[in-house]
Amino acid sequence: MNPLVTVRTLAAAAVLLGAASTNAENLRHYEVKITNATKAQVFSPPVLVTHSRSVALFEVGTAALDELAEVAEDGVGQPLADFASTLPAVIEAQATSAPLMPGASAVYAIKGTRSSVLSSVGMLVNTNDAFFGLNSRPLPKLKGQSLAYTVVAYDSGTEANNEDCAFIPGPACPPNSGNARSPVDAEGYVYVHNGVHGIADLIPSSADWRNPVARITITRTR
Repeated sequence: MNPLVTVRTLAAAAVLLGAASTNAENLRHYEVKITNATKAQVFSPPVLVTHSRSVALFEVGTAALDELAEVAEDGVGQPLADFASTLPAVIEAQATSAPLMPGASAVYAIKGTRSSVLSSVGMLVNTNDAFFGLNSRPLPKLKGQSLAYTVVAYDSGTEANNEDCAFIPGPACPPNSGNARSPVDAEGYVYVHNGVHGIADLIPSSADWRNPVARITITRTR
């Protein structure tokens, strides 16, 4: 099995193994249903990417892409989708436009190939830098077939978990409280997030969660 590597590493090295063909006749169509399974965490508009196994949006234990940090800290997905779209190994990358509320689901359409996989990320907005992350999971092979995945929350490691509203964009904080970005005391690598602990402004009874935080169901439509 090939080890996961970040798209930034591959781009810098100009090594794009197994880039998928995007000829129209090779494309398959999928619906992706994302359900927010948390009690009170709003998801930022999700980013969805279909790609070959030669690239990944993130890897646990390594530094996050700058574009992933924008998702995890600010809930802004377009830079990540734009960067991913430049890579030959990526079939389609899209930044969606609407947040996903607790308990709600949304369905998105995306294209892939027989051998491509799906990744999806979005911020848990009442945090410093938490995101849900589906990482390089297989797409269903047959028309009408569905595959479902449960998804945990990760920490991008790009901002300290100070739980201070001056650094958090979500509705758990007062409007205009600010969303400063600071790498001071950040962990420096992606890891499974350990939740909200009430050390400053966030209240665990409303902002904390237990994994998994999302369920993602992929259905091949044609």
